[in-house]
Amino acid sequence: MSQLSEYGIIVAGGSGSRMQHEVPKQFIEVAGKPILMHTIERFSEYNPDLRLIVVLPQQQLQTWRDLCRKHSFKVFHMAVAGGATRFGSVKNGLDAVQGEGLVAVHDGVRPFVEAATIKAAFEAAAVHGSAVVAVSPKDSIRELIPEGSRAVPRANYKLVQTPQCFRAGVLRRAYEQPEQEHFTDDASVVEQLGEKIVLVEGSYRNIKITTPEDLVLAEAFAKEQ
Repeated sequence: MSQLSEYGIIVAGGSGSRMQHEVPKQFIEVAGKPILMHTIERFSEYNPDLRLIVVLPQQQLQTWRDLCRKHSFKVFHMAVAGGATRFGSVKNGLDAVQGEGLVAVHDGVRPFVEAATIKAAFEAAAVHGSAVVAVSPKDSIRELIPEGSRAVPRANYKLVQTPQCFRAGVLRRAYEQPEQEHFTDDASVVEQLGEKIVLVEGSYRNIKITTPEDLVLAEAFAKEQ
């Protein structure tokens, strides 16, 4: 374990539109409880003393409190209101991080992240200042060009997952920048400062639940656990 305090910011801003579901996707039940609870538990398994900050849309905070009561969910965490975008939500979550430390930012709808992956990310971030979980693409990749498309070598690419871990000071500085369109994750925000991004091997199980097909996989993974 690193000597620095460890924080986890779990960002759950989804509405469920792509899921064709009335319930926001982080609250959809998998194996009898909301996806977000599974995600929080993974972080708690890695380190029960991890300071957990869960970022949710303002209008979902009460629903979440009700769900925690209903499921007698006891993992200690702080719930804070998010912003209009993921960038704004991470920024709000960062406000709850005190002083220096290591911060892992994770998608609330990636409930199958393994404790070993979280550990590897924190350890790499302790040494390098940043660590981003990624896997190699399984499929062939084509790049869109004005003339149509062309094959590109798959070995040159990585698919980015979360958690993405950084020193708190670096992440704070990154999120003081004005938001830009190419900021799709924390790594792209931090990279804008000129910081080097270190990659850590992820897992093909660490899926992001965004479409109905993902739910079928999620149920299967949850049964195996």
